[in-house]
Amino acid sequence: MLKYFNRHKETNEAFDSVIDGLKKIYRAKLLPLEQAYKFHEFHSPVLDDSDFESKPMVLLVGQYSTGKTSFIRYLLESDFPGIRIGPEPTTDSFIAVMYNEHENVIPGNALVVDPKKNFKPLSKFGNAFLNRFQCSQLPNEVLKSISFIDTPGILSGEKQRLDRGYDYAAVLEWFAERCDRILLLFDAHKLDISDEFKRSIEVLRRNDEKIRIVLNKADMIDHQQLMRVYGALMWSLGKVLNTPEVARVYIGSFWDQPFNYDTLRRLFELESQDLFKDLQSLPKNAALRKLNDLIKRARLAKVHAYIISELREEMPSMFGKDSKKKELIKNLDKIYDKIHRVHNISPGDFPNIQRMREILEQFDFKQFKSLDKRLIEKVENMLSVDITQLMQMLPREETKAHLESPGGVKGGAFDDSDGPFGLGQTEGVNAGIGEEIWAVERERTPYDELFENLSPIGGKISGACAKAELIKSKLPNSVLAKVWRLSDYDKDGMLDKDEWALANYLIGLKLNGHELPNTLPDHLVPPSKRRMYPSLDTSTNED
Repeated sequence: MLKYFNRHKETNEAFDSVIDGLKKIYRAKLLPLEQAYKFHEFHSPVLDDSDFESKPMVLLVGQYSTGKTSFIRYLLESDFPGIRIGPEPTTDSFIAVMYNEHENVIPGNALVVDPKKNFKPLSKFGNAFLNRFQCSQLPNEVLKSISFIDTPGILSGEKQRLDRGYDYAAVLEWFAERCDRILLLFDAHKLDISDEFKRSIEVLRRNDEKIRIVLNKADMIDHQQLMRVYGALMWSLGKVLNTPEVARVYIGSFWDQPFNYDTLRRLFELESQDLFKDLQSLPKNAALRKLNDLIKRARLAKVHAYIISELREEMPSMFGKDSKKKELIKNLDKIYDKIHRVHNISPGDFPNIQRMREILEQFDFKQFKSLDKRLIEKVENMLSVDITQLMQMLPREETKAHLESPGGVKGGAFDDSDGPFGLGQTEGVNAGIGEEIWAVERERTPYDELFENLSPIGGKISGACAKAELIKSKLPNSVLAKVWRLSDYDKDGMLDKDEWALANYLIGLKLNGHELPNTLPDHLVPPSKRRMYPSLDTSTNED
């Protein structure tokens, strides 16, 4: 009875927020399992509060001179302390670009002991890495919402044979696990993937849902060359990523210099808008990402516990321990298969077998712990009950975040969508905003001629008559119905001369690739109808 009461009490714990809930269930239910089976020595360090509370981070990875540092500068629209840009390998350090009211640079050794930052586990990579790690802080509006991790350019040719003094791929993997987005940058002139770059991508593939590909400096080549470069990039990525899905590639030129080839400006604007939308969604989805990462971690921790306990059970009690250990490591695939069959665990949840073999060589299997079902049950309870409770809290928190910061990330290049230079601000349905002449007026001559040919009665044409002409646009009925709703402003089931011109204008917008609004903007209301709504009639406000 007491056991049931404790379990009932445990599964009904209230959480102040999703992040608060993640911290509590990790410490109470997942961490004991990780500690019991040495999870942190095999996979990932212990999570502390700063891992859950940190802002979304964007990791930039690429070969040298692909524009990683310039990309950050482009988004911030300002330099940051320690910035170095050039055609040679200039960024030789990992640089965390973060918000602070005052500009400063925190060196790596001081950074890993700062309790407010989540970089403490990086101390395991030693001074060779910490001397190449720093945090650049500055007061920038963009950094209030997200942080950036700039990485050293990945080397190619003879340079990649030089030893960095630390495990570059392991450091990348650590950041990849904690970042919300990973941007792989390629230079349109350098598509070769070096051995070091290939190893780095293979490490990042374990977080493939976070990866976005950016083909930078695309303005340096004309449209014909760009088609060839794009095809070559997709072919190269297909060999490295080894997935059936085609990777999403954002094409652009992310710096503040004039375009060499301006013919593809529209394409670059559309691509940058898509990429900015993706980055702007990160703060809103930060809690969901951390929730998803904790679920992945819990599933891996469960499998790890089964593997470690199985190895412990297979060890002899007295003699032949060394030979048995070698045999178990060699036949680790069979142990994987057994756990898969007995516990019904998906093969995709198992850790990399070769990596496990290498780490297992360092351990005494007799020191491993036998399976503790209570710890497994705690984690299963966490996944089935607590995670479900937190998932139900997400929509409310996302709504709150949207109200506090509509649109997500603010500042820098993210604010350039406002004003006439924002994508689509003077095009499509937005054309003519703030002008005295009605936007339809410039194009209405052929529409007026057609209107007179339709023999209007009382200055209007019927819906049937209008339909016979409008369907010649070959647009679907659903689109034409929307055009009708927007054009029949007085809702009398007929179109007068102005409404007919408006209908044809909207059809022209749609045929030219622009989206139609759900409600008619004020500047597109026919002048003859504005007297129905005096606030729209600018002529009455001139006195």
